[in-house]
Amino acid sequence: MKTVLRLFSLSIILFLLSCAIQRIDMPVYEGVDVKDVLSSKNRISAIETTFSIIFEKDDTEIRGDATLNISRNGNLSLRVYSLGFLALELTSDNGVIKSNPSLDRNKSAILTFGLKDCLFWWDIKDFEIDERDDTYILKNLSRKIWIDRKTMLPRKQIISLEDGRELKVYYEGSEKEGDIWYPAKMKLELSKYSVTLRIKSISFTI
Repeated sequence: MKTVLRLFSLSIILFLLSCAIQRIDMPVYEGVDVKDVLSSKNRISAIETTFSIIFEKDDTEIRGDATLNISRNGNLSLRVYSLGFLALELTSDNGVIKSNPSLDRNKSAILTFGLKDCLFWWDIKDFEIDERDDTYILKNLSRKIWIDRKTMLPRKQIISLEDGRELKVYYEGSEKEGDIWYPAKMKLELSKYSVTLRIKSISFTI
């Protein structure tokens, strides 16, 4: 009987060990120039991703799932599904934006160049660097990005629009695809709107 109990206990332990999630440690960036890290990401020309999405305005909330193909130049194709039905289809091609149904300027801004700067966060030019204890702050005339010095991933971003409005992006968590680390969750805010994305799958075109 004792032998049976021992074997049973051993089988439970082995099962739990086999089910345990292996932790993948992020690389250490101490002593690495933030410019070199950003430059290494310039090899990425496009991103294809699926994510859950939440649209919020005042007390109204709409949930769905989305697929997105987006290029570094801002061209994109976005489809949003709610309850299994296609709720929104949007494309941007060389600055020409088409959507069905039509969107107001706030939603359009969030879902076009907002998504582009959110996902291609490292694509910032002519910036100054302010070094803090645990953060790099990169700033140019149109964007300001807070980057964690330990993970070299963004924490927050503010995008200044031409009409004086500010689009804010907040980042959470980290995941890995191949050798590329990326934020797992992003929240974009503009005026009374907010859009929250939680990445389900992602691939990078090199």
